[in-house]
Parts: sequence; structure tokens; C-alpha cells
Amino acid sequence: MPKTKRTGLPESLNMRHDNHFVELISSRYLGPRIRMIQVDKIDPNPRQARSELGDIEDLMKSIKLKGILEPILVRPKGERHEIIAGERRFIAAKKIGLSEIPCIEMNVEDNEALELALIENLQRKDLNVFEEADGLKSLAEVYGYSHQEISEKIGKARSTVTEIINISKIPQEVRNFCKMNQITSRSILIEIAKLKNKEEMFNLISEIKERELKREDTRELSKKLKGKTKKLKYYVYNYRPEEDNYRLRIEFKRQNVTKEEIIKILEELIKKLKGI
Repeated sequence: MPKTKRTGLPESLNMRHDNHFVELISSRYLGPRIRMIQVDKIDPNPRQARSELGDIEDLMKSIKLKGILEPILVRPKGERHEIIAGERRFIAAKKIGLSEIPCIEMNVEDNEALELALIENLQRKDLNVFEEADGLKSLAEVYGYSHQEISEKIGKARSTVTEIINISKIPQEVRNFCKMNQITSRSILIEIAKLKNKEEMFNLISEIKERELKREDTRELSKKLKGKTKKLKYYVYNYRPEEDNYRLRIEFKRQNVTKEEIIKILEELIKKLKGI
């Protein structure tokens, strides 16, 4: 007797015998895995982009109170693990006596580890300008990345990548002088990096600090130091208090002005305002 009711899959569909569930499990196993790892089996990254850990007291308090909310990135190195990113969390956990911490384990090569560390720190804004510049330079010179490839990986314009990498050319003693004078603006450091020797760099930094110059004025002064222009259009003095509730800018019609002349002009301005 012929069947009157069809059973099973429609003819338009075939039974699948692929291994998609196996692939899923396999990919999770071979890819990043979150696991608890003993602190004494984790080593810092010798290629860490950050040169300073900064104050970690608040981080230690936070970990004591809430634990490590975001695992650190590590990669296996023999019987041990090496940090890719998250050294501040690792050091803080170690200082408060944690025996193990949550980690994301990733099996990556040296260049990928540096790339991940840079991206993670850039997203967190944990790197200062010099650390960022040195890190990008390593990707370019040690691992052969083009500026365009770096641009695509970190999400910045290629021209910006080139400018940042140029900052790495600034010698250490000049960097220390920048830090001492609280010059941390990337745009101003880019102008400093364009100068050909340390003497010119020191002179420009001194002028920037004394006159509180902004980038457009720094660029003009930098051109004069490099000999690309015979004279400055004008002398500029900027002042911005710590509260940042006002800014003062004085432009002179001369190229050179002494500190005494600036004081005299300010005193004249005060007298004028008092007479209103």
C-alpha cells in the first residue's frame, strides 16, 4: 500500500553531516581562553610599550574591593606565561597578595603580541606620547609593518602614524626636559621632533615654556630654528591658569620681546583697567 503521508526532511533539504559544532568547540579551544593562572607563573613582557606604571594605589584598592574585573592578556611561554597587556593589573594583584588572577590566554607570535599590547593600551589611553611613538616604531622597524598597515590596525590616519613615529627620534635627555616642563601635547612634540639637533630642540622647548606657545606659534618658531624662514611674523606670549577659566594671548608687532617688556605691558594694562 503506498504511503499517503510524507515524513522526514523536505526534498529541497539534505541531511547535514558537517562538523560545525566540532569546529565551534575547536575554535574556542585554539583561540583565546579565559582561565585562572597562578601569579608566580606569569612573567612581565620585556617588549612592554609602557615605560612607567604610574600610581597603582587606587587600582590596588579597587582590586581588593571588587577583584580584577577585566582579565589580563597572556601567552604561553613553555611552562610559564608572558603578559601581553595588563601589567598594571598584574603588579597590583601581586602587591596585594593574590595567588592567581583571571587571564585571557592567546597563542600569538612576538609581533602579534606587541600589536595587541599597543591596541589595548591605546584603547585605554594608558600610553604617553613617547611610549606610543616607540611602540609604533617597533612595529615598523622590528617587525616590518608599513605605516599604512599600522594605520589600519590602530585606526589612525597613515599621516598621523608617520608623525607619531617621528616623535620617537627625540633623544632621551630632550624627552626628560619636555616632561620637566610639562610639554606632553602630541602636536607640539611633533614640531620638536622636526628639528635637526638637540640644541635646537632645547631652545624651542625653553621658548614654548616661557611664552606658553600653542602649536601654530610653535610651528612658526620651529621654521625659524630650521632656517626655513628668516624672521618670525610676530612674538606671541600665551598664558593659561591652572583653573583654565580664561586665557591670555598677547601678540607683538616685533620678533623679539623681553620678559621685562611683557611685565611692563601687563602693568600698563592693569592701570588702564583700574582707571575705567
